[in-house]
Amino acid sequence: MAPLVAMSDDLIPFSPDSGDAPALRRAFGRFGTGVTVVTVKTAQGPLGMTANSFASVSLEPPLVLWSPAISSKRHDSFTSAASFCIHVLGADQEDLAQRFAGQGHDFSGFDWTEDAAGVPTFSGCLARFHCNTYAVHPAGDHSLILGHVQQVALREDGAAGLMFDQGRYGQFTPRDAD
Repeated sequence: MAPLVAMSDDLIPFSPDSGDAPALRRAFGRFGTGVTVVTVKTAQGPLGMTANSFASVSLEPPLVLWSPAISSKRHDSFTSAASFCIHVLGADQEDLAQRFAGQGHDFSGFDWTEDAAGVPTFSGCLARFHCNTYAVHPAGDHSLILGHVQQVALREDGAAGLMFDQGRYGQFTPRDAD
């Protein structure tokens, strides 16, 4: 491994192998992301999980990915599911994000139905991606779940998305076009 080089800015270099997991988590947290809730149908009922690890992968075929932690009690339900739905949350849906960040079984108080495959589907989101599981890959302490997008639903009203940055929820405020 190359030696760490001092930089001429305010960054504090450290090796990710140094065992300083909190610092590494803070560094990862400097990348603000959108917020999603991913849902699946299980034998025990509907299950959801808040995730900010969502990314588009390919247009042809249409693929997306997200990555649940292996330590999550919900991990195996998601990695073994044949299909799932990714909901891109609006700025007004922080309560939905909070609920499914903490637990995954209580859908009460939210407007939802089941799609054709029985996967829970929330209303009011900015976008929904109904996916069949394309592949699951181990990736350190997480799994990468690739979804083959079967159907998309999209709001085009310009509503702001829910963002997550440095452990806080918020929303993006664009600069004026001038």
